[in-house]
Amino acid sequence: MRLGIDASRATAARRTGTERYARRLIEGLAALAPPHTLRLYFRDQPGDWLAHNPAVERRIIPFPRLWTHVRLSWALLAERPRPDALFVPAHVLPMLHPLPSVVTVHDLGYHYFPEAHPPRQRSYLEWSTRRAARAATHLLADSQATARDLTAVYGVPPEKVTVVYPGRDEALRRVDPAAVRARYDLPADFLLHVGTLQPRKNLLRLIEAVEQVRTQHPALTLVLAGRAGWLAEPIMAAARARPWVRRLDYVPDADLAGLYSAARVFAFPSLYEGFGFPVLEALACGVPVVCANTSSLPELAGEAALLVDPLDVGALAKAIGRVLSEPALAETLLSHAPEQLARFTWARAAEEAMRVLLKVVGGEKP
Repeated sequence: MRLGIDASRATAARRTGTERYARRLIEGLAALAPPHTLRLYFRDQPGDWLAHNPAVERRIIPFPRLWTHVRLSWALLAERPRPDALFVPAHVLPMLHPLPSVVTVHDLGYHYFPEAHPPRQRSYLEWSTRRAARAATHLLADSQATARDLTAVYGVPPEKVTVVYPGRDEALRRVDPAAVRARYDLPADFLLHVGTLQPRKNLLRLIEAVEQVRTQHPALTLVLAGRAGWLAEPIMAAARARPWVRRLDYVPDADLAGLYSAARVFAFPSLYEGFGFPVLEALACGVPVVCANTSSLPELAGEAALLVDPLDVGALAKAIGRVLSEPALAETLLSHAPEQLARFTWARAAEEAMRVLLKVVGGEKP
């Protein structure tokens, strides 16, 4: 089998969830590839990434705009021999694709919280996901929640969707945080959130909740690590107005273990997540987690986190306060972390995805 893969997301310099997913899953597929061949299509220069893997063919096809629909479509139509199938790790299927195709749909957050996206972005997500749901041969979903949403919103037959849980960074673990604490001048007592600043992350309610918690824990600081995303200005204004809120912008991967390890609590009250990598990262670093009880997050957290209604500021404040004040509760939550973390590995994700791809090429139902 020669498998074509849209690898355009994998070369991002500052990788967030979707980019990490693409890169790590492609690496896992490359490790499994022989005797198959992976043909990776890049928009940008990938450096020497996978250059020396004999099972990988690299096609660097730069194009200024509409790369997926124009340049990738043309490559799939014109190249010989063509791949036997196309895998797209992030929603957007090329306009022209004369191949059996498998597309990963990460989430439908734009449908449930349209106000959390700029109108143009929301319209494109709606159009591209609806099209992928109809036109792809098969779909991968990051969670049972996303699989259910595909059926409920777009009428996708359940048998057309396979849930393949992404993995986690297995090198990430609790470390001595002294160096990172000094590098970022972190306070001794802080609550951490990691993620792009955007309305879907529910950070205005988190700031309100921490404000309540500070009546009992006045030294507590809220640290927001992540670049500003769309519609971020109200969040940034709320942070600027409170001296106990710290913004770190994007934190490189090399510093994440130290950042998590320095925190008292990790909070992730997102309104919607297809898959929340930071929850697993925090658990891997031994940090108690408070997160939303919506979308995919209960699947990720299991019994290892305190789950809360993300729309209820009082409940969120109470949960954070409990974890801060009850060491036995924090210890109990973290005792479930190893079993929960074991469910999410990139080796398993790659094996399950490869199984689906091979069946699609063979004309079978996955």
